[in-house]
Amino acid sequence: MQRLCQAGIDGGAGACHAEQMRCPLCSARQAKRSCPAVGREICPVCCGTKRLVEIRCPAACPYLATSRTHPPAAVRRQQDQDLAVLAPALGGFSEARQQLFLFTLTLVDRFRGEGLDAASDADAASAAAALAGTYETAARGLIYEQRPDSVPAQRMVDGIKGTFEQLGHGRPTGFAADAAAVLRQVEDRARAVQRENPGDSRAFLDLAGRVAMRLGGPAPEGSRTGGEPAPSVGPSIILP
Repeated sequence: MQRLCQAGIDGGAGACHAEQMRCPLCSARQAKRSCPAVGREICPVCCGTKRLVEIRCPAACPYLATSRTHPPAAVRRQQDQDLAVLAPALGGFSEARQQLFLFTLTLVDRFRGEGLDAASDADAASAAAALAGTYETAARGLIYEQRPDSVPAQRMVDGIKGTFEQLGHGRPTGFAADAAAVLRQVEDRARAVQRENPGDSRAFLDLAGRVAMRLGGPAPEGSRTGGEPAPSVGPSIILP
């Protein structure tokens, strides 16, 4: 080993081994659970508290499957909070529009971007508003494409619209009305979350990410940089 363990120098091989077994996420607790997303063992606390929040857990993870069957209290509280935010949109929709609304949230998460190109909640609201306006005119038989006011929002518009064009193939006017209604609710929920979380510019995007993880697992590799969306949206979503 090129890099010596200081604990091993001071306290012997046992101390060095203990140091190496620390959780790579918190660097405080002992790593006991094999995490397929991280590629290393992590501690049970990080597994439980960062699952689907900071860790993009694959659907095959046994701890994820167990948590969905018996979620801890903190996860149930987060689910209840998310449902309270989404309920005003879902309550007035038919089942078909509810499914489309939830699917749209997975697309918001898919095209949110990362790093310097990352979108904010304001970008998500702007994208939803512009795209809703486009579909509202399409539902009236007109073609007029509205554009948002930022590059991240435009990337989100392009990604969502590309997928919607596949879904609406064969019934452009009827689907346009559904898409417009759903996107207006996405805009409304994004702005509502902004108002409730003025210090967090990505609170709504985080909510969309949690919805995406629960419904269809992690987004395809590279998809958060604006790549082509995968045709499958996960087994838990029934498309209208």
